[in-house]
Amino acid sequence: MDKETPAGAFTAVMVLAFICSLLVAGAAVGLRPRQEANRKLDQKKNILRAAGLYQGKGDVETLFQQVEAKIIRLADGDFVPPETLNPAEFDQLQSALNDETGRKLSREEDKAGLSRQEKFSLIYLVNKEGKGEQLDKIILPIRGKGLWSTLYGYVALSADLNTISGITFYEHGETPGLGGEIDNPDWQAGWQGKQLYDPKSQDGQNGQPAIQVVKGQGQGPHQVDGVSGATLTMNGVSNLMQFWFGEHGFGPFLQRYKESGKM
Repeated sequence: MDKETPAGAFTAVMVLAFICSLLVAGAAVGLRPRQEANRKLDQKKNILRAAGLYQGKGDVETLFQQVEAKIIRLADGDFVPPETLNPAEFDQLQSALNDETGRKLSREEDKAGLSRQEKFSLIYLVNKEGKGEQLDKIILPIRGKGLWSTLYGYVALSADLNTISGITFYEHGETPGLGGEIDNPDWQAGWQGKQLYDPKSQDGQNGQPAIQVVKGQGQGPHQVDGVSGATLTMNGVSNLMQFWFGEHGFGPFLQRYKESGKM
């Protein structure tokens, strides 16, 4: 067909578009395993950063051998046997969408703006070097709505299961220089040593977290200084911490193992 005619030009464009779409689709499929591997590597880096085990140097896979992944049932905090749910294969975010492994949150429950929540969660244990099963840190996944996006991160707790030893946010779409400061190491350092619960208060005795982000008032043991101009993102961080360390998140697990003293 003559390419200089309208029909010929249209056919040439359609053929070119078809070839380009095949190339793009092929590249997407071919790169998917590498993208997934990079995603998992980035998550491991952030787990290690939260625990203070990675400062940008060293082999991530080697360092991650110090970390033991387990799965817990959020409702009662009990461990799930690996033959029931394998931590290496468990997709926590996908499980929230499944009616068997996830649930819809009511408006009253949904402080973090998630809509749905998984019934099971990965946790990561780090034992003291040379101390066998003696717990050093535990790293817990968190997420919740900020201003523009869902914030994904990890919180590391010391062996008392109350003191925050580190926090990281590895994925979000907040405004650079404002809400985006949640991934600034200097701001994250302000969480170190803060306390999740206040055992002296009635709420603390009932397992309700006291931690919150408050602009200009981050000096107390349960307060983290917020970022100026990022009020809604900071509110989102406070809300997701309240959710994940309350009765619908890791609260039952932490309370259970504070009482038993066993992991």
